[in-house]
Formats: sequence, C-alpha cells, structure tokens
Amino acid sequence: MRFDIITLFPELFAPLLTSGITRRAYESGLVDVRLWNPRDHAEGNYRRVDDRTFGGGPGMVMLAEPLFHCLTAIRADRQDLAPTPLVLFSPIGQTLNHKAVAQWSDSAGAVLLCGRYEGVDQRFIDQYVGQQISLGDFVLSGGEIAAMALLDAVARLQPGVLNDEGSHQLDSFNPALDGLLDTPHYTRPEVWQGHAVPTALTSGHHARIERWRREQSLHLTAMHRPELLVQARLAGKLSREDETFLKEDQHASPP
Repeated sequence: MRFDIITLFPELFAPLLTSGITRRAYESGLVDVRLWNPRDHAEGNYRRVDDRTFGGGPGMVMLAEPLFHCLTAIRADRQDLAPTPLVLFSPIGQTLNHKAVAQWSDSAGAVLLCGRYEGVDQRFIDQYVGQQISLGDFVLSGGEIAAMALLDAVARLQPGVLNDEGSHQLDSFNPALDGLLDTPHYTRPEVWQGHAVPTALTSGHHARIERWRREQSLHLTAMHRPELLVQARLAGKLSREDETFLKEDQHASPP
C-alpha cells in the first residue's frame, strides 16, 4: 500500500520512518510513504501557501491552488486508474478507531492532507477531500501527528512487522478480544517492591491463565470503557460465564 502525505513539514516524519519496530514496514515497502510539500507547487518568488481569511479574524488559511497542484502531481505519480482517496485530518472528522485502522491496513492506501494554521480553504475541501478523520475532541497544531498515528497503527498490522505475528491479535479493541480492552501484563521479577505477580499467571495452568485474562479484560472494560461491553453484548460475544463474572464484579475496584 502507498500513503502520500501532503505536509508543510515533511521533516517531522523522519523519526517515524526510521525508528522503532514499525520502520520495518516502511523500509521493506509494505507501507510505501511519500512526502509532498505544497510549497514546492506554489507559484511566485515566495512560494506562498497561505493567506488571510476572508471576513477577518486571526490566523491564516492554506491556499487551495498549491494544494490542487500538489494533489495533481501525486495522482499523476501514482498512475491510479481510479482517483486515490484524499483524507483530511480535521476536528469534524470521524474519530479513528481499530475498525477503521484495520480497513486502512488492507487497502491500497490514500493521500493524507495535513492541515495547518486555521485550516484549509473550504473550496478545496468541498471539491477534493473524500474523507475527514479526527483523533478525538482536541485540536492539534497540524495534521502531521494524526497522520503519523494512522501510519503507525497501519504499519504494525502488516505481516512480518511485529516480532510475534500474533501480537496485535491481543491488542485492545481487536476482534480476537471481542472488542474489549487488553489484560494487564507482568514480567520479571516475580515480586517487585513487595507486590507479587498474580498467582494465576505463575500457576502453569493454561485454562486458569486464560480465564484470569478474560476476567481482567472484562473488569477493565467495565471500569473504563463500559460502552465496549454493550457492543460486545449486542454482538453476542459475552458468554454466560462472562455475564456471571460481571454481575459479581460490578462493585470491584481496579486491580
């Protein structure tokens, strides 16, 4: 898959593409990332990419024309038979979640537009943006961090990127966990500052371990994201044993 990033600050992406486990996805070409600066497609001596907003007010707005020429160059370079979807990171967009990430990880990619300043000329958005994505109810200085979040989430789902192929299957929100939160994790030493690892995890009894993990997943989800339990219940993902545990656990404090 290929993601083309329209950004005024391409240098911000260097650490993402060259560090950590997910760099394997970029170095191997599993996730092909290409950076495009709209300033390279602006006209005039100053290569201007923004201007004051009509109607007055603070801040600047990204010009439509350089973005149009940048997008045209990207689509010509991709040589797509069908127009590549253009995604804008924006507060009004749909909140990114695991289901959307999984869909992107199995796609041909997209063009990602990282807005800056007060935003992008609405005429360009109306004409060319096919989807808007948000990370949540807060505002960033630009779309670069949101684009990196999407790229990282997509990259780790690619085969061969993580050391353990099944690792992401046990992530929070994954269908393998019925969309619930992940369980707590522990490692050596067995006792740290007087606190021991739960005995179930050191019992060597696989069925007991799996049941403990399931119950902890249910417990954490009930405490912190109860709406996920509702979704799992409606989808028929909770067993009678799960429901019994939740009924008995409803007044418990976090582990």
